[in-house]
Amino acid sequence: MPRPRRVSQQSIAKELGVSQALVSLTLNGQRERINPETYKKIWDYAISVGYQPKGIKIENSPSDTRTRQIGVIMRAGIQVHTQGSYFSHVYHGLNTTALDAGYTTSILGSEDSLNDERLARFFGPGHAIKGVILMGQVGEAFLTMLQRHCNRIVAVSTRHAGFCHSIIGNEPEALKSIVSHLHELGHTRMGWLGGNFGLSRHETRFNGLKSAMAQLGLKHDPRYDVLRKEGDRAEGNEAMLSLLPDMKRPDFPTAFVTYNISMAIGAIRALQHAGYHVPADCSIAAADFSETASSYTPRITSAGCDPVDLGNRAASMITDQQLDASEGIFSDLVLASKLHIGESTASIN
Repeated sequence: MPRPRRVSQQSIAKELGVSQALVSLTLNGQRERINPETYKKIWDYAISVGYQPKGIKIENSPSDTRTRQIGVIMRAGIQVHTQGSYFSHVYHGLNTTALDAGYTTSILGSEDSLNDERLARFFGPGHAIKGVILMGQVGEAFLTMLQRHCNRIVAVSTRHAGFCHSIIGNEPEALKSIVSHLHELGHTRMGWLGGNFGLSRHETRFNGLKSAMAQLGLKHDPRYDVLRKEGDRAEGNEAMLSLLPDMKRPDFPTAFVTYNISMAIGAIRALQHAGYHVPADCSIAAADFSETASSYTPRITSAGCDPVDLGNRAASMITDQQLDASEGIFSDLVLASKLHIGESTASIN
């Protein structure tokens, strides 16, 4: 294959009709006595044709000539590529909006894979990262470290009050709609299969369940709460299996609310494997929403905000030039939740 033509300062100067000396000064960051429009024109052309010799000072280029990126950092334990992952839907939304706004997205890594040295490389001179989106709750020490490199940070599905912007779904509203739906179907005994125990998102949803039940005069029985560290299908399965020996008890719940859709799928599989029918023998509802709920059989009753919309809004918060955290002023955006009735809940016979 023929070698690509080398782009030189001479060729740039000839193409633009300016002197090589002017091109050289511009690409070395010298702004004095150079017309701003000419300065930008030279940088625009040099970058467009791939001129990047050793020692080029990209950090001195006009910021709007560089590729603009949104960095994505996941909390420890999240794997965006996992089938049905909630955050994979969030990422789809933020990437779509970012591209529409002229940005690209880049997954920088996870909380447990990044240190100060690695972050320093990402945010070195001339970096193109205009902001960072955090997928889930991270530790305060990590967030403090990240702030030394970037002050435009948006946390998704969690709040870090006083540290960064955030965007979440209305969790209490979601749990209230689920409990009300189950109550209308005649359910008065409801259990909880919780995941990500110890994170604020779990506590918010769990407290939302108990509050919604109390508002309807329903008694919450902690014997039928199972709390797990992760929130995946395997732990949903294990959580339900741990309760099956009590299935014949007269006070056993007729419905369970799960922390998320993945745990709902696991719980349904455990019931079916044991010979029970969903929803005839037990109703299952999930305290979040994504398209995964409607693609599973039976379709899962769930409530929450659309994670794609969550990603859309998170990207917009980064690209919004009016949203500046330099003075320690942060925005918290709460998206409305919606109940999606599927086939996994039914009235008591």
